[in-house]
Amino acid sequence: MSEEAPVGRVVGTEDSTPLQFSVALAPEQYLQLDDVVVTVRPVPGIGPVLTSGVVTEVRARHEGATFGSDVFLIADGVLPAHVQEVAEVTTTRVEPECYVPPTPGSLAQRATGEERARALYFDQMSLKVPVGLGRDGEPIYVNLEFLDGTRGGHVSISGISGVATKTSFALFLLYSIFRSGVLGRRSVNAKALVFSVKGEDLLFLDQANRRLDDDLRAAYAKLGLLAAPFASAGFFAPPTPDDLSGRPHVTGRTSGVTAFWWTLAEFCAEELLPYVFADAEDERNQYTMVIHQVAARLRREAEAVGDGAVAVGGKVLRTYDDLVEFVSDRLTDEDDRRDWAGPVTGTGTVNAFLRRLRSSLKPLRTIVRGDLTDTPGRRVSTDAHQVTVVDLHNLPERAQRFVVGVVLASETARKEAAGPGGLLFTMIDELNKYAPREGSSPIKEVLLDIAERGRSLGIILIGAQQTASEVERRIVSNSSVKVVGRLDPAEAGRPEYGFLPASQRQRATIAKPGTMFVSQPEIPVPLAVEFPFPAWATRLSESAGDPERAGATTNGAVRRDPFARLPVAPDDEDDAPF
Repeated sequence: MSEEAPVGRVVGTEDSTPLQFSVALAPEQYLQLDDVVVTVRPVPGIGPVLTSGVVTEVRARHEGATFGSDVFLIADGVLPAHVQEVAEVTTTRVEPECYVPPTPGSLAQRATGEERARALYFDQMSLKVPVGLGRDGEPIYVNLEFLDGTRGGHVSISGISGVATKTSFALFLLYSIFRSGVLGRRSVNAKALVFSVKGEDLLFLDQANRRLDDDLRAAYAKLGLLAAPFASAGFFAPPTPDDLSGRPHVTGRTSGVTAFWWTLAEFCAEELLPYVFADAEDERNQYTMVIHQVAARLRREAEAVGDGAVAVGGKVLRTYDDLVEFVSDRLTDEDDRRDWAGPVTGTGTVNAFLRRLRSSLKPLRTIVRGDLTDTPGRRVSTDAHQVTVVDLHNLPERAQRFVVGVVLASETARKEAAGPGGLLFTMIDELNKYAPREGSSPIKEVLLDIAERGRSLGIILIGAQQTASEVERRIVSNSSVKVVGRLDPAEAGRPEYGFLPASQRQRATIAKPGTMFVSQPEIPVPLAVEFPFPAWATRLSESAGDPERAGATTNGAVRRDPFARLPVAPDDEDDAPF
């Protein structure tokens, strides 16, 4: 143990166990929740056994008082009593592994430096990702091996919308992974795909925050990070409705955003029709058979015209409305129905399919089309930038589901073909919408595939949701790192948060923005962390301006070196943190 003054002694009036013990605090000493404590006891034949733990509860009481009103007599000096504080400590590590209880009267110290690192297993993490500062003001780390698929993968972040700062923490985690140097040479091939559903807040990640000051820079420096915006970020948004120029539908950012859509030829050739029906439905519904029957028929019969449109049965279709009308005509025609819907499909099943198909006209006509022929850029791609943001907030919910499902399926297929050489971190907000606990949908199947098989492909899911109890169990259970912010009291009592000690469940209901409880496999107790305010702009009003706008041409386009902002690999093999 270090030479630091003891904070107290292990109490003798309460049972001590190898997994939990209590410390009576000495006069003028204190322990707060989340402090790290260490105590030693000699064991015959083994030597000193070091037991380390995290404070999970602190109690104070008058010893010698009997009634509640005695506090007034004690304060007046009439009744003798003694104030005693007792801290409850949950064991995190025992060295050597001889699981004996700390003996009453043993000295207890606040762990600092190397002792703290040993108690929290930081000394065994060869690749550490800083995720914030602990209550003691020192960095808290997550083992990269549980983030990159080596020993585990995926992150689940839960908390109340607007208070829990789930998106901010997820972005800080990505920033820390990319900028801390922990990836070494792999940083060149590491990418992030971010789906944004809440305004245009994520369209300024590559611009500095005007609120950046010396205190914020110092907070980042303490974590070993440079306070700066994301170095390489690309942005996609849907095209503006009823605008044949293909201009992205954004208002705050006027440059650097690319419009995306799918042509009718791609829609038919890649059988994207199932993603139109992306709402979680009972898979026993018979109209799902019609979906796959029609999708297969379109793939076989649709011929690309060459400008994004298709010709089916001699008829050229240029808009999504044209396609829906054509399919509707085929299914309502007595002669064609058998070939398009299947020989044993009833009229009621066909009508159920058509009702849902027609209801997709308004949500999808903007992003599935064949009438934008001269505008560059279409599909969402993660090739050009390290962080790719797909802005969905201007799309109806049904269209958002379609985009998320198709892009994820495409990226999964691409990664599967390319092999696990690189990493793709996929951040999805409102995960409960895409992978609800009940029902089945194409998107849910893609997310389940990523959760269960993504580690081997190099795809890591970072899912954020208000209520983990409403997300598919297999996705949450496959997440190695679980993060909780401010919780609703009713939600905090759900079994999905059983990894939180009782005191932390209660604290989660009053946690302030920026405070998260991080659970990882190596550490038995979740750790409370506070992460710094974003160094990048989170809205237009915070943006300090795009430094590259100085190189803009007269038509608003920006001439930029495509390699200038990519991360630089270490020059020497010894510099790589492997």
